[in-house]
Amino acid sequence: MRRETQNILLILLGGALVKIAVNGDYLRYVKPAQQPWIIAGGAVMVLLGAVAIVRDLLAARAKAAAEQDHGHSHSARPAWLLLVPVLAVFLVAPPALGADSVIRTEARAPASAAAANAAAFPPLPAGNVVPLTVNEFVSRAGWDAAGTLDNRTVSLTGFVVHTGGRTLLARLVISCCAADAFPVTVHLRGGEADHLPSDAWIRVTGSAVPRTATKDNSYTPDFTLASITTVPTPKDPYEY
Repeated sequence: MRRETQNILLILLGGALVKIAVNGDYLRYVKPAQQPWIIAGGAVMVLLGAVAIVRDLLAARAKAAAEQDHGHSHSARPAWLLLVPVLAVFLVAPPALGADSVIRTEARAPASAAAANAAAFPPLPAGNVVPLTVNEFVSRAGWDAAGTLDNRTVSLTGFVVHTGGRTLLARLVISCCAADAFPVTVHLRGGEADHLPSDAWIRVTGSAVPRTATKDNSYTPDFTLASITTVPTPKDPYEY
């Protein structure tokens, strides 16, 4: 690859990192805590590329006559093809992981559940409807022997997954980045969500069916619906 192409590629790649960090698209790939590192890494790449281009332009003036005398010329077309995926980041940001990832990956108990199992879950706060993450809801449904979900109405937000004749509410949990994502799922009873397309984002209220989250069903509790509302896709689609 020619040095000119290397330097431009470095600038474009760094610029792409800064762009997704500033507009929030980075949340499709990593946790929010990674934003400063993405901005810093992208800025360093842009700076290095710019410095290298200036240095090469200055050096080219001294070498121009010698290169003309020897008549050397090299095509940079193959190298420029490497810019295509970088330009794609500027123009088309890939979507976050969704229903397909849930279907391909077996749901499991959240990693925190084993530790929480050693101690009682704290009682849910007072209120007619308690908002919970799907991660916490599944943890309580599968591991809380004290029954803190019993007879309580909760609110969950996630996306629709249709698999095995069932309609699930799902979220993907990540520890660092999308590469280590695993799903947590809730089985929606009643059929009210069956007509919704996969990956549609919804907010539901209702209650857990006790003792339905087990190892045999990948810790997917049944959920009795009280209400269901479609919502916009959140800027941050993952749970942690």
